[in-house]
Amino acid sequence: MELVDRIRSRFEQDGDFFIEEHIWAGRPVRVMGFKSLIDLPRTWANLQISIREADWDGSQDPIAFLSVLAHLGQVLSEPNEDTLYSALTSGNLIVCCPDPQVYLQILPVPVTLHRGIEQPLNENVLQGAASAFSDDLLTNVGLMKKELNTEKLCTKMYLTGKNTPRKITLMYLEGQVKPDLLREVKERLEANKHQDIYNVQRLSKSLGFHPWSALPKFYTTEMPIEAAYALRQGRLLLFIDRLPLALILPALVSDIFMMENDRNYSAMFMYIIRGLRLAGILIDLIIPALYVALVSVNPEVLRIELALTIAESRSGVPYPAFVETMLLLIVLELIIVASVRLPKSIGPTLTVVGGIILGQAVVQARLVSSLLIIILAATSIANSTVVGFQNSLPLRLYKYLTLILAALFGILGIMSGLVILCAYFASATTYGIPYLHFFKQKDDSSG
Repeated sequence: MELVDRIRSRFEQDGDFFIEEHIWAGRPVRVMGFKSLIDLPRTWANLQISIREADWDGSQDPIAFLSVLAHLGQVLSEPNEDTLYSALTSGNLIVCCPDPQVYLQILPVPVTLHRGIEQPLNENVLQGAASAFSDDLLTNVGLMKKELNTEKLCTKMYLTGKNTPRKITLMYLEGQVKPDLLREVKERLEANKHQDIYNVQRLSKSLGFHPWSALPKFYTTEMPIEAAYALRQGRLLLFIDRLPLALILPALVSDIFMMENDRNYSAMFMYIIRGLRLAGILIDLIIPALYVALVSVNPEVLRIELALTIAESRSGVPYPAFVETMLLLIVLELIIVASVRLPKSIGPTLTVVGGIILGQAVVQARLVSSLLIIILAATSIANSTVVGFQNSLPLRLYKYLTLILAALFGILGIMSGLVILCAYFASATTYGIPYLHFFKQKDDSSG
């Protein structure tokens, strides 16, 4: 039983680990596991019931004893230290019998360490199912099976990592997904199973994505209805254990302004809502740059009345339009980041202080123009119309490109920035699928 001694020494400093000696069916055994993962009283009760159901007659025959063990769990054939370590950290109970020498892996009654199904925390649902993904991987898979009640839904699980093993689940609809996309993802997951994957960045690295890409490779969602819609489109779904999100692969430009929940409205209102989101994207990219271009480079484009109004609002401002716009944009980014990280009881207070009191103070102090405050408020609101927080992050970056080009070349710089962004979007691909690609459900002919 040298293997048991090595396991004991490996977890010698772990107070949560236990190893005990018991008598089962008249034979001494060693039982080990983690207290925080196993409900020991209920597990022992279930094992006693299983032993009685095995009709053990007290015989010392090793074959009969092995049949009893097989009734209790899975007999491990020639396990090594890493195999037992993985089974223990996964929450299993390991039984070691010296005569005959055999190792048994038992699925115990687990300790509940995950929250139940709740409403989405970061995505609001007006009309639709209010359930959200949780921290437990099996719960998320069950939610998807409830959402897509079809035999075509395929699920494949991977155990990745050596130091910190973590389960990853791949889901797709057979007959909908592109074979090349599915084969590429499977091959990369299989080839990088030795890597520790416990966040999205490490998953992106294992899938071969460039770490400095300005476009998201995954579309993340908390809502099963959106994940089911992506599967019906022919995309892949990835779950990481302990991460309450579904990672949809590949991410597309339509994820920025289209949601499956929009289809719970009439067609007219659905297209109006999506049009407003597109308008919000354009406002976020263009309006700050347009202010700088018209004030600093191309003031002749403005009507004389509007030019005089802008000049009056900037009276006494000591900075150029580009500098004051950049300063306020950076302050706005700081407020957004701080409000996200602070507790919910403090975040709204900071928003009020930063958005109203600070904004009014800088205008009265003649550090920025009052018109710029209105423009940046509209920009912040427009950025919030984008679907998904992870999609709003690249747009917050892109507007600085148009802003810098507008300060250099005016309106021509804005147009150049939009052309550069469109070219970048057109060149981006994920496993050969363009970012500007639109998937179409094979069983749905509607828009």
